[in-house]
Amino acid sequence: MGLFEDVVVNAKSAVDIVGKKAGQIVDVSKLRINAADLNNEISKRYESLGRTIYEEKKTDNDSSDLVSECIATIDDLYEQLDAVNEQLIAMRAKLICKNCGQENPQNSAYCSKCGHKISED
Repeated sequence: MGLFEDVVVNAKSAVDIVGKKAGQIVDVSKLRINAADLNNEISKRYESLGRTIYEEKKTDNDSSDLVSECIATIDDLYEQLDAVNEQLIAMRAKLICKNCGQENPQNSAYCSKCGHKISED
C-alpha cells in the first residue's frame, strides 16, 4: 500500500504543478490580448487625431481643444500599455535594462545588449 500512496501523492503534486502552469499561461495570454487591444485603440486614436487636424486645416476652424484631448487620451493609453508590458515582463521573470530597454534574464548582472550594469536596477 505504501507504493500506491506514493504514486497518488506524486500524481496530485504533478496535477498541482500543471494547474499552476496553466493558470500562468492563461494570465499571460490575457495580458497579451489586453496589450493588443490597447495598441489597436492607440492606432484608432492616432487616426482620429489625424482626421481632426485635417478637418481643422481644411475648414480653418480652431480645434485645438479637441487635439489636446486626443493627445491626452493617447498618452493615457500609452501609460496603460506600459503597465501591461511591465506585468508581462514580470511574469516572464525578465529584467529590463534602464539604459537600452533590452530584456535580460532575471539573474543577469549586466545587459546582454549594451553591457550596462542592471543588477541594481
